[in-house]
Amino acid sequence: MITNSEKYQLTLKEYKNLFDSSYTMLCVFANKYLNDMEVSKDIVQMVFIKIWEDKIEFQNESFIKSYLYSSVKNKSLDYIKSKHYKTTDHMSAIKIAKLETEPFYLREVVVVETHNIIENAINTLPKKCAQILRLSIGELTNPEIAEKLGISINTVKAQKKIAYKKLKPLLKDYFILIAFVFELD
Repeated sequence: MITNSEKYQLTLKEYKNLFDSSYTMLCVFANKYLNDMEVSKDIVQMVFIKIWEDKIEFQNESFIKSYLYSSVKNKSLDYIKSKHYKTTDHMSAIKIAKLETEPFYLREVVVVETHNIIENAINTLPKKCAQILRLSIGELTNPEIAEKLGISINTVKAQKKIAYKKLKPLLKDYFILIAFVFELD
């Protein structure tokens, strides 16, 4: 049994770091339910405010992320089921039931977490490599990237080669997870 002295409460610095590192991906996660980024941002902010105001304690640090995802999911579903939402936006009962399923929740957590892993790795690249890789992931072709950035196609190819070479060791431990996520799409 865990006593209060064994529970973990965030310090102000840890809370700020958690907010800074999790806010965007939680907004993306909420948006999978709500399809409205502004409402998604509001919901994520409400979850963080509740953690701080209620001084929520966790069994340990690893439970924090689970708490965040579960809370955002529950608040998003509450919003969808609210009277206000039902009168302004219409979502079928079948769609709502799908959003409430554990497989949907788990899939979206994996997708968001994988995106976060990839984004953190891309952020380690030189600025131009990262920019070209993001455009490539955004499904632009090499000629389209070259035109958009005003550089040669060979420069695009060279920068992508550098990016892949640097990312390979950073992402090697996540290969199966990344392959699984890209298989879902």
